[in-house]
Amino acid sequence: MIRTKGQIEADISEAIVKFEKEYMGRGPEETKTYIIDDMILVRLSGVLTPAEKHLAKSEGDPDGQALIKQVRTKLIEKGRTLLEIVIQDITNRKVKSLHTDISTHTGERVIIFVMDSLVLAAE
Repeated sequence: MIRTKGQIEADISEAIVKFEKEYMGRGPEETKTYIIDDMILVRLSGVLTPAEKHLAKSEGDPDGQALIKQVRTKLIEKGRTLLEIVIQDITNRKVKSLHTDISTHTGERVIIFVMDSLVLAAE
């Protein structure tokens, strides 16, 4: 069965939400996935916990925002293999690299997967 671009994007979004809930302990409020040639862009909204929101807004303490970014980046790096396997299983493509960042102002995170070939190319 051939899946559409929208179906693959939905499967990736669902898998990322599951990863966030099971591995990170809390899922995002919203997730949207975009396939662009050999890249997969996942945009997650509402990922900060209440404690992280409080830490990010601490007046006179710029270290709070840096600490949140540092911990979240480290957690993704530790779970990187799991993420790569999930994305490979959905797309039948290998992940060449993974890039991520989180905004402590908006509570959004982006994850970019660069694949070894076009995601929607014919098999």
